Amino acid sequence: MKFSFNPSMCPADQYAPLTLAAEEAGFHSISFPDSLCYPEHSSSNYPYNGDGSREFLKDLPFVEPLVTIPFLAAITTKIRFNTGVYKLAVRQPVAVAKQISTLAILSNNRFDFGVGLSPWPEDFEACHIPWEKRGERFDDQITILRGLLSGEFFAYEGAQLSLNSIKLCPVPSAAIPIIVGGHSDAALSRAARLGDGWIGAGASADEYSVLISKLQEFRKQYQRDHLPFAIHVSSKDAYHRAGQEALAALG
Repeated sequence: MKFSFNPSMCPADQYAPLTLAAEEAGFHSISFPDSLCYPEHSSSNYPYNGDGSREFLKDLPFVEPLVTIPFLAAITTKIRFNTGVYKLAVRQPVAVAKQISTLAILSNNRFDFGVGLSPWPEDFEACHIPWEKRGERFDDQITILRGLLSGEFFAYEGAQLSLNSIKLCPVPSAAIPIIVGGHSDAALSRAARLGDGWIGAGASADEYSVLISKLQEFRKQYQRDHLPFAIHVSSKDAYHRAGQEALAALG
């Protein structure tokens, strides 16, 4: 088991010293969340606390991860970087492919791309992207990323997105791991089917045991259980030794 540091929602001038300290302390990676904007009015519930309130988020600083990571990669040599998770579903996939390709090259392949669906309809509205069919569009986006990051000409006709034959240059010398987040059965299935790994957030070791069992069943179903697969989780259980041992036992 490896440890990742998550310095999210802190003042921007603290990221550089925190990253240098994390590298010196031996952390394997640094993980960055993603938030586009905060709506003044919303009927959506926040899924990661007890009452569903989002009020506490409105004045918290969220830096843009694909801008922040190259800055921090330039002042470090060993520590890896990942997004946990980047709201790919409300982005344009060709532009994102170009961004992460450049990021991986400039960081010497020290980047894992954690992606997910935004749970907020307001994100989709702000970006003029339909809320409907978002799962199908997300699948298309992941497929487009993989195709373009191959460095070869790539064309695509998907359920929601299509692409004439194009190529990117340059592309990184090593494949960028695409790690898919989410706790629903649809998210676990997507991670097993399209991902190089899975990201979970906020669950206990016992809850992760159930989720990971489902995930492994999906991997067998798609005949991908023989492939390398990373599991990234955040959990309060990671803050004490017994919890760390319980998480490590899950593999």
